[in-house]
Amino acid sequence: MLDHIQQLKEKNNVVILAHYYQEPEIQDMADFVGDSLELSKKAAGTNADVILFCGVHFMAETAKIVNPSKKVLLPDMDAGCSLADSAPADEFKKWLQNYPDHIVISYINCSADVKAMSDIICTSANAKKVIESIPKDKKIVFAPDRLLGQYMIKETGRDMVLWNGTCQVHEIFSERELVRLKVKHENAKVLAHPECDENILVHADFIGSTSALIKNVNETKDMQYIIVTEPGVIHHMQKHNPAKEFIPLPSNTGCACNECPHMRLNTMEKIVKSLENMEHEIILDEELRQKALKPLNRMLEIV
Repeated sequence: MLDHIQQLKEKNNVVILAHYYQEPEIQDMADFVGDSLELSKKAAGTNADVILFCGVHFMAETAKIVNPSKKVLLPDMDAGCSLADSAPADEFKKWLQNYPDHIVISYINCSADVKAMSDIICTSANAKKVIESIPKDKKIVFAPDRLLGQYMIKETGRDMVLWNGTCQVHEIFSERELVRLKVKHENAKVLAHPECDENILVHADFIGSTSALIKNVNETKDMQYIIVTEPGVIHHMQKHNPAKEFIPLPSNTGCACNECPHMRLNTMEKIVKSLENMEHEIILDEELRQKALKPLNRMLEIV
């Protein structure tokens, strides 16, 4: 299968981008693996004619926004995002009418329509930097992730109006299980994503974006880590740190780990089919694309 994928890539000048939350075999097959910010930058700078995006819909949309002349494919068009879905464009538009004098900062985990209504985009890796770039006399609306927004209010001291959206993966981690694991593995460091609730973050030794969590693992000498984010990232951590132990935190539903069901819709078989038929292409209205591009470019200029 890998040889066949390589042949299809060469035939159509394809680059395959994959998020850290994808299945291990997809991460290992991809040309580049990263978090939302890293993948946005990679998509903006690629020379490929076709981008196959192994992630979720808003990520592939973002790749298309910054690459209008390229064909962008998503292996499974049903690979959505609970956070992006929490901010329907029509409801978001009505909500913004209540805050006409506010700067709108939208987390990248949102639709192209929501991006088009935003002043600037951020990721979890650069949210603090983006917020701090806004003059202190300007009021801010932050959407769609309420939990990330709450964390950023603490980090920046800025009083922001928050849209009430959450990630279904990060909002249901079990504090009880986290405490149990900390007692059982007393030397383990707790690494958490800022999309988690405050009752989880208070226990963390380090809080950061997916790429920041990976960097922490690579640069610290600890040997045990409790990972409080989507467990797909553990594959990359383990691959580059084979002697270290990584323990995924279960959800409060009792599941052994907390996988994103949307990310896991992409499979190797679907990737092959998409490449063979050049199917599941992301199509955006040009006027919408141009409007969504402006806040993305503002983000890329800052970072």
